[in-house]
Amino acid sequence: MNFDATRMLSFDLETTSVNPKEARIVTSALVRIDGRDVDKREMLADPGVEIPEAAAKIHGITTEKARAEGQPHDEVLAETLRSIRQAWDDGLTLIVYNAAYDLSVLRALTGDFTVDGPVFDPFVIDRVKDKWRKGKRTLGDVSAHYGVTLENAHEATSDALAAARIAWMQVRQHFPELAQMDTTELMEYQAVEWYKDRESFKKYLEGQGKDASDISTAWPMIG
Repeated sequence: MNFDATRMLSFDLETTSVNPKEARIVTSALVRIDGRDVDKREMLADPGVEIPEAAAKIHGITTEKARAEGQPHDEVLAETLRSIRQAWDDGLTLIVYNAAYDLSVLRALTGDFTVDGPVFDPFVIDRVKDKWRKGKRTLGDVSAHYGVTLENAHEATSDALAAARIAWMQVRQHFPELAQMDTTELMEYQAVEWYKDRESFKKYLEGQGKDASDISTAWPMIG
């Protein structure tokens, strides 16, 4: 089965920490696109811990708001996992911008989450296909590069929609050869090319006398 950019589940988390091994979910957005049918769902969770001020400044959700309005954390986690599994069962591709973060969060929270279906990571594709382009690779910057509107950065549904639109642009207009790969080939391509990219970056840092020990070469989850 080749990657079909009209059949996707785009997924994004906003969390309590940039460290995926300790992050807990604050919001989980799931945008399911199946032909002309688009279903957007966002769940607010009470993470059960204080939301650090630095995290709240990014996504705008305070501890007080999450406690007052959020669903129990484990319910949001379970529904997120159910939706992802259902999408894979239905033959959809999971779209995740910087998948190694979000999927590693799921692994850390469950202890046993595995990637059992296709994943397309617009961040990885942009990085390995347009390696020498200058500038940052944040979702906002990459959205601008592909002419995609990012309505409200760090609002989970907006981020998920932007990731889906970038994926569509990448496959349909910029790198159509990706659509010729079956999903197994596409997964392998992303993993191998990301590994090579990160190894090159590590050697560059080491050549500058800098510490490269925290650079992960793993995809779609951090080892």
